[in-house]
Amino acid sequence: MTTNAVTSADLLKNVTRYEDVKNASTSKSSKEMGKQDFLTLFTAQLQNQSPLDPVKNEAFVAQLAQFSQLEALTNMQTSLDKFVSSSSSERMVGGAALIGKKIAVSDALSQLNAGGSIDASIDLPNGATGVKVSVQDAQGNLIQELTAGAQTPGTSSLTWDGKDSAGNPAPAGQYHLTGKAVVNGKTTDVSVSTMATIRSISTNPSDGSVSLEVDGGKTVLMTDVKRVAF
Repeated sequence: MTTNAVTSADLLKNVTRYEDVKNASTSKSSKEMGKQDFLTLFTAQLQNQSPLDPVKNEAFVAQLAQFSQLEALTNMQTSLDKFVSSSSSERMVGGAALIGKKIAVSDALSQLNAGGSIDASIDLPNGATGVKVSVQDAQGNLIQELTAGAQTPGTSSLTWDGKDSAGNPAPAGQYHLTGKAVVNGKTTDVSVSTMATIRSISTNPSDGSVSLEVDGGKTVLMTDVKRVAF
């Protein structure tokens, strides 16, 4: 009885080096592995496995399952990107209808028309024993101070009648309202929200967010808008 000895030279016949296959797949302009690249490497692995220690079938099935999951996730990401892009366009169109309307904006310049007034609100989640609102013109000059007594927790509304500290009508223009409140015995700064007119809208290509530009040049995210008025 004769036996044929299997030499290392016989095993290495018609073998393609893994490095050659890898270099060929990465020589493309794209660095990402696609379906064809995976199948090429998978075929090379089948051809180059050792007859004395073959890879188990379960390992190949696991690799195929992992690639199928990766491909499904990639397709899902592509679909989500398209959905986000489409939603951004729809929000842009919807936001265009808001141009000319007024929204509540905190710490922004507000427009006072001749003989008009400015409505404002202050969020006081813990209430306050006293509130003071300072009205300044666009140059930072103090025009008027409004005071109020104890406030219950929630949103407090107030109106500046458009007059200065001497009771004279203030000139038309932009004014800034800032506030202080005494909360739990301590004086703290609080944000004053006033109604500002929307002048333009824009969208951020990176995340699809829509921003609204109001009087004075301040920009507000549409998701932060809590009140819209005519």
